[in-house]
Amino acid sequence: MDSLLNPYYVDIIVFLVIYILLGLGLNLITGYAGQVSLGHAAFFGIGAYASAILSVKGGLDTWVSMILAVVITFVFSAVLGLPSLRVREDFLAITTLGLGLIIQSFFKNSEITGGAYGIDSIPSPSLFGWKLDNTGYLLLVLVVMAVGIYVLKKMTSSRIGRAWMVIREDETVAKAMGINTTYYKVLVFAIGGAYAGAAGALFAHKVSFIGADSFGFSVSATVLSMVVIGGLGSIRGTLFGVSLLYLLPEMFRLFKLDFIDMKYLDMYKMIIYGLLMVFVVRYPKGIFGKMGSKLKSLQPHKAGMPKDGDNDA
Repeated sequence: MDSLLNPYYVDIIVFLVIYILLGLGLNLITGYAGQVSLGHAAFFGIGAYASAILSVKGGLDTWVSMILAVVITFVFSAVLGLPSLRVREDFLAITTLGLGLIIQSFFKNSEITGGAYGIDSIPSPSLFGWKLDNTGYLLLVLVVMAVGIYVLKKMTSSRIGRAWMVIREDETVAKAMGINTTYYKVLVFAIGGAYAGAAGALFAHKVSFIGADSFGFSVSATVLSMVVIGGLGSIRGTLFGVSLLYLLPEMFRLFKLDFIDMKYLDMYKMIIYGLLMVFVVRYPKGIFGKMGSKLKSLQPHKAGMPKDGDNDA
């Protein structure tokens, strides 16, 4: 089957799915819970480095490394989400931006992460003796994405998701309704970070080499643009936004348009991102977004809202 699929096209889809996982995690944090994050690439990097270190330096099985990487990112994301308890909106965005830059600096200078040299020779996972590369890896990331979307749908339609949406609309009202905002705000950072951790682990074992430059602010800004353009608080919006902005530059490469100088492709990409963000300023819900929905639309579920201390959802 590998011979039937062009490895270049397979890689495009694999990295697209990895960015979709990143987008789903950020949309959960920003779209559903209203916690603006500009440091999502930090969670991405934690997952990638954790899996790489455990498999390369720790000698653990690749599958075990990837699972532990998600758990580690979950824990770190919960800790990094603590500032959301004290600051909101613009201040939270700046705080998460700072945390992201600090973590990237750690990746670049720490001995355990390989410093500026990064980590190479990261192994690919194997299943029953079959090394998952090309088509096999594509199937793996598709399965992970499908599971991620299913879990996200279940969470956002449950009382946990309703609690997040009330917090997004008005945190004061959420507290008045008996919602433990501290618990739910930390939880959403932890789960959103876990999605990014899974994306990071898949990324590391796909490219076999990682360095700090792969997890900078530009990644956070790009993923945020993708999510906002597709629509905050919408899974299909994330799928559309990520696919649109990720595949658009690839279209330039595939069709080799005469009026496009490939040396300036990154510049053209940022121009397009900027124009689309102007569109979003005019239509803030994005294309499929549900942000700004009336709080009263959630009130029929008020009886099912978790009370303070009721954290077993």
